[in-house]
Amino acid sequence: MSERIGLRERKKQQTRRAISEAAIALFLERGFDKVSVADVAAVADVSTVTVFNYFPTKEDLVLHRFEDHVDDLVAVVRGRRSGESAVAAVRRHFLDGLERRDALAGLDGRPHVLAFQRMVLAAPGLRLRVLDQAMRSVDALAAVLAEEAREEAREESGEESGGAGGFAARTAAAQLCAVRTELVRENVRRLAEGEEAEVVHADAVAAAERAFAQLEHGLGGYCVRP
Repeated sequence: MSERIGLRERKKQQTRRAISEAAIALFLERGFDKVSVADVAAVADVSTVTVFNYFPTKEDLVLHRFEDHVDDLVAVVRGRRSGESAVAAVRRHFLDGLERRDALAGLDGRPHVLAFQRMVLAAPGLRLRVLDQAMRSVDALAAVLAEEAREEAREESGEESGGAGGFAARTAAAQLCAVRTELVRENVRRLAEGEEAEVVHADAVAAAERAFAQLEHGLGGYCVRP
């Protein structure tokens, strides 16, 4: 039975991947707004109902690739080193992404990656969904920071403090996410305009250092791991 379930799940994954790849190819060729779900279904050789079973909205055909990264900063902050602030952890993680020329840091200059990014930027519906994902990242990170602030308050006072750190956590999370987003956007913009990743890299590192230094000035003492 377990082998049959495994085979069924593998077939579902293959179908999902085939639909996604067909959709991305069509979107890149014609533009996101000029392709219908029916067009995708025809190229993927499935029914429109099947497409919607795997991807509830047309935007999901593209942005499902980003869903796994909504909680990235949560993992970074939860896994930070002893004595390391949330700002320092996010800074270290971002600089590491730049060093690896990671697409999530906006520094992947491969043509298919740039084409994908241009497509997302060109479609209003996709841009709105990216904004929604960004806000969910803020909410997820704020929840972790607020939890740590409450724990710190308990250790200091010995009492529960349900509201401790709520607003401060949200503003801190918003600033951390916004800085990362703007750094990525600038890198993507420069690559999209034809600059080479190796040329952009040095400026990207310097910009990240400046941006996180600004945050460090205001948030450097916030949520330091004991």
